Amino acid sequence: MHDPFCSIGAHRQVPSRIARLRPMTTLAAPTFPSRTQQILDTLRQNGQLKHLQTIEGPMDATVKLKDYGEVACFCSNNYLGLANHPEVVEAGIAGIRKYGAGTASVRFICGTFDCHHTLEARIAEFYGVEASYTFTSCWNANEAIFPTLCEQGDIIISDELNHASIIDGVRLAAVIKKGLLKTVYRHNDLNSLRQKLAEARANPEMTGTIWVVTDGVFSMEGDIADLPAMRKLCDEFGAYLVVDDSHGTGVMGKTGRGTHEHQGLAGTQIDYITGTLGKALGGGAGGYIAGSRKAIDLLIQRGRPTLFSNALPCTIACSADKAIEVLMREPQRVAKLRANVDAARAGIRDAGFEVLQSPTAICPIIVHDTAKAIAMSKRLLELGVFVIGFGFPVVPEGHARLRVQISAAHEASHIKALTDGLKVLRREFS
Repeated sequence: MHDPFCSIGAHRQVPSRIARLRPMTTLAAPTFPSRTQQILDTLRQNGQLKHLQTIEGPMDATVKLKDYGEVACFCSNNYLGLANHPEVVEAGIAGIRKYGAGTASVRFICGTFDCHHTLEARIAEFYGVEASYTFTSCWNANEAIFPTLCEQGDIIISDELNHASIIDGVRLAAVIKKGLLKTVYRHNDLNSLRQKLAEARANPEMTGTIWVVTDGVFSMEGDIADLPAMRKLCDEFGAYLVVDDSHGTGVMGKTGRGTHEHQGLAGTQIDYITGTLGKALGGGAGGYIAGSRKAIDLLIQRGRPTLFSNALPCTIACSADKAIEVLMREPQRVAKLRANVDAARAGIRDAGFEVLQSPTAICPIIVHDTAKAIAMSKRLLELGVFVIGFGFPVVPEGHARLRVQISAAHEASHIKALTDGLKVLRREFS
C-alpha cells in the first residue's frame, strides 16, 4: 500500500476531500483544552497538584529555594555529593570550552568527540566489562536496549515494579519487533520468576532468547533485587540478565560499583547493566549500557535513540567522567553515605515514623494519602527541610509517601534538621 509519509513532496498535495473535512476537526478541537482544564482543576481541588520548586544555586546538602531560602535537601539523588564537587564542576567547564556545545548532529553522521570515548572506557573499566555506550538519559538507554537486541521469538520477563523506562522500553520493543513476547513476574518473587522462566522454555512461540530484566534498587520502595539468586535462575534456564542500577551505582557495595557488588557478584556476572549519570555520578544527565563489545557494536549500528538523537553534551561527558574518577579514588564517600543512611533511618524511627527497611539511600515513609503526602512535604519545607511527597500516578493509589533520600554530603546537623522536622509532622498530622 502506498504510504503518503514516504513520498517526497507529498505535503504539497492536499486532496480536496481532506480539505472538506477540516471544519469538523476544528469543531472537535475544544475537547482537549476543556478536559485538560478539568484534570488540573480536580488535582488542585484534591490537594494533589504538584508544584515545581525553583533552585537558585547549586545542588548540595543544602539548596537555596525561591521563596524559602536555604533548606536542607533530602530529595535529590546526589548520593555521593558530587553534583557540586569542584573537580566535577571544573571538568564540565573545561569540556564546554574545548568542545563547544556539541556537533549539532548525531554521532554516526558528524563523528564522536574523544570525550565520549574516554567516558565510555571509564564506565566499562568501572564495571569491569568489555564496553559501554552513552545516551542522553537512562530512559533512552532502556528504550534502546530491548528494541535493538531482541528479535522475533525472544521473550522479556520483567519485574512488575520495574522503573517506567524499562516498562516503556519493553512495550516499545514488542511493538517494533513483531513476535517478540513479554511477561511480568511478581515483585522480587523468585518462585514467580522461576515459573515464568519454565513457561517461557515450554512455550513453542519462544524460539529465541530469554531476557530477564530488573531494577537493582527499586526507586519507590528502596528494596533491592536478589541478583545472585536471579543469576542462578538465569543460568539454569539459559537466560540473559539485565539490571538497571541507576539507584544502586555509587551507593551499593564497598566501592560503589552497585547492587551486584553489594551482593558479592562481579560486573561480568550481569549480562547488561543500564544506569544513569544524573544521580550519584555527577548529577547532570545521561545514561549508559555496559556489557559485551558485540552488543554495544549492535547498539551503535541499530539503536534508534542514538541514530536519531545527538550525543550526550560534552560538558556532561567530561563532568561525569571526573565524577567516576573521584568515586574510584575516594571509596570513603560510599562509607560516609552508608553511615548517614544509618543515622537518618534511626532519626526517622526516633521521630515516630516507620521507614521501609533497606540498605539503600532511599528511605520511604508511607502515609497512604496523596494529598496528605503533599501537605506534609509543604510543611517540612516551611521548617527548612526539602522532602518530596509522592502519590499517584508515580505510586499506586493508597501508597503515597514521603521519600527521604540521603547523601554523603549531609552532616549531622542536616540529619538533625530532618529528624526535628519529622517530629513536628508527627504532632501536627497524627
